[in-house]
Amino acid sequence: MRFLSFFLLGALFAIGLGLSGMTQPTKVVGFLDLFGAWDPALMFVMGGAVIVNFVGYRLAVGRPHPLLAARFDIPSRRDIDWQLLVGASLFGAGWGLAGFCPGPALVALASGSADVMVFVGAMFAGFVLKDLLVKPAGSNVPAGLTASR
Repeated sequence: MRFLSFFLLGALFAIGLGLSGMTQPTKVVGFLDLFGAWDPALMFVMGGAVIVNFVGYRLAVGRPHPLLAARFDIPSRRDIDWQLLVGASLFGAGWGLAGFCPGPALVALASGSADVMVFVGAMFAGFVLKDLLVKPAGSNVPAGLTASR
């Protein structure tokens, strides 16, 4: 049941990304082009997502546990470290330069575009490289060895 719900929610997310045009890098690049042909579509998509998440999160955490799990897995760290800053900077730079973030890039794989395949390949190479070079935050596990994956 959990995997079916994961699949259905992922499919719903993918459909939303496709319908909103977020699988097209030109939408993101157009949003960042403030002094050219500015496209506000991304602002409306993000605003809608924030509103839905704001309401949904409050409804969900008011429950004793999730519908399909024994407990919530809510991150508890509140500190900002160099790994967060570097990761966020790389994410933002990659998003601005390529026009993709991971979710829309995975959805856009269905287009068969070579550019998308290169982006997704580079994204996964970055995931592997990060795991090899950076020790998990708050862990004594050396880089390259993760504790619970």
